[in-house]
Amino acid sequence: MKVMVRAVLLVLLSTPFLAVVESISMGTFFTGLFPKLFCEFQECCEDEWVKLNLTGLKMDLDNKLFGQHIAKQVVLKAVNGFFTNPNPKKPLALSLHGWTGTGKNLISKILAENIYTNGLQSAYVHQFISTLHFPHPEYLSHYKEQLQKWIRGNVSACAKSMFIFDEMDKIHPGLIDAIKPYLEYYDNIDGVVYRKAIFIFLSNAGGERITEIALDFWHKGSKREEIQLKDLDSKLSIGVFNNKNSGFWHTSLIDRNVIDYFVPFLPLEYKHVKLCVKEELVARGYEADEEIITAVADEMTYFPENEKIYSDKGCKTVATKVDFYL
Repeated sequence: MKVMVRAVLLVLLSTPFLAVVESISMGTFFTGLFPKLFCEFQECCEDEWVKLNLTGLKMDLDNKLFGQHIAKQVVLKAVNGFFTNPNPKKPLALSLHGWTGTGKNLISKILAENIYTNGLQSAYVHQFISTLHFPHPEYLSHYKEQLQKWIRGNVSACAKSMFIFDEMDKIHPGLIDAIKPYLEYYDNIDGVVYRKAIFIFLSNAGGERITEIALDFWHKGSKREEIQLKDLDSKLSIGVFNNKNSGFWHTSLIDRNVIDYFVPFLPLEYKHVKLCVKEELVARGYEADEEIITAVADEMTYFPENEKIYSDKGCKTVATKVDFYL
């Protein structure tokens, strides 16, 4: 099939044929008249390039994300439900909360890789880091305007765009309110349809509250897996809303209920750190050496001071520590 497509493309690019269409830009010509042909060679906002791989998503969540049974369940159901609905009423908005190294960035990467053929490198996946893209509070008004233009322009180019906002706990309060209209239940805004876009917010805010609840279950002798979303959801959203050090402080995104799910990431235990080390070794093509796995896990520091249950950096420094043993 691809040989045939290339043959057709050679004919279309021949001098006589080009003379006929010389007044038309090639990009416009091919995307307008031969979209499927164009999409054989160039990323497009079509199913060939943008489509949920549910089987791959399930597999990656099971094999790469450890200790996060709530996040796995919520994200899988939310994303699958969103993509199986041919006419969603609003964009999908997920807010991921928990301490550093617990898997928030990882799950964003997994989602991108199982929706977009080019993963995080897709032209339709856009990442914002607060300390990099919005560093100066005195430019808040300018940032709001630019953020709105950026989202409007990219959704116009691909309705199925994904926007990832990292370090929400460091973003200037009020900035994120600029995108509230795009998360609402509107058919379109000035002719642009935002209902098929995905917005993901990552934040350390709420980590303390999540840890308190996890510790409470541990002290009661309850299994970690018994913690449910309902045990955390309302406490998490209220805590983030009232946290002055959060980019969600008194934000209309929470006040107007346009965030679909607040997804808690539990602090990771020693056994989860070992699984992270094992995955890192296997991903690099090495055998899962138990001595290395144990050595790296033992190097991590754990809290609370007396119980030493949870890794204070999650799995964030695992890759660097593995380097030392290879």
